Amino acid sequence: MAANRRSKPTKIPGKNSSKPAGKTSTRRKKAPPPRGARGARGEWALITGASAGIGEALAGKFAEGGFDLVLVARSKAKLAGIAADLSARHGIAAEVVAADLAEPGAARALFDETAARGIDVDVLVNNAGVLDMGAFIAQETATLSRMITLNTLALTELASHFVPPMAARRSGRVLNVASVAAFQPVPSLAVYAATKAFVLSLTESLAEELKPHGVSVTALCPGITETGMFTTIKDANEKTSALPDFLVADVRDVAQEGYDACMKADVVRVPGLAYAMSTSLGRAAPRWVTRLVAGAIGRQMM
Repeated sequence: MAANRRSKPTKIPGKNSSKPAGKTSTRRKKAPPPRGARGARGEWALITGASAGIGEALAGKFAEGGFDLVLVARSKAKLAGIAADLSARHGIAAEVVAADLAEPGAARALFDETAARGIDVDVLVNNAGVLDMGAFIAQETATLSRMITLNTLALTELASHFVPPMAARRSGRVLNVASVAAFQPVPSLAVYAATKAFVLSLTESLAEELKPHGVSVTALCPGITETGMFTTIKDANEKTSALPDFLVADVRDVAQEGYDACMKADVVRVPGLAYAMSTSLGRAAPRWVTRLVAGAIGRQMM
């Protein structure tokens, strides 16, 4: 993100300010609102990883729901096309921010950018993430580090910046995209599964912690979904092509479940009956049983 787009750090009551929270305004001084039509809800949803896959599909669902959008991803050209299309079809405002959230300071820069544009984010959708499949000992350290940074650290930092203003307004929603991999160990996806377990745990903790402040926190835990990421995995590992069709979800259905869960303030949503049943059974089974089953399946995918 270009340095000349960043504003000075915005003081948040009880977080970045040395003044008592009760003596500080709960609303930031706004810049002029973005030009163009505004959505029916008059609320902003910020969606990371919005240039493709589940993120792009979620952007469509929030636009249908009348939310104005801040779309974030590395590819500005892709975001611009999606923003223009959704704005024209749904009569909403759609802002674009190109950013690599795995870079140090990117989360803070994104928060400053929305403040500079006069946007109070009402819904934070943490969708950006990466997946790398394979034996742990064969994976590059830099690849694993980037996966951990983007899937967990960036998500946490974004919540740390955007949630306190929601709590001060006593209104807001967070939707974290986790995975069914969060519920059990997954050999061949060891680090990815671990990062999603972090996301699920954080979500459940924050959902209870923030409930008195009027902020809901939801974890969307999809199984295998037909996205560009899944196509990349299939190209890299032919064994994934043998997966039955009923285990591969449509991205629009997953996004609809995520949107509905967020609006209903559900804490955990697992799309698809088969995945919902398997995660429920997995939680009830002893961990050694879960580990053995996951190990047997995971080793076959290596």
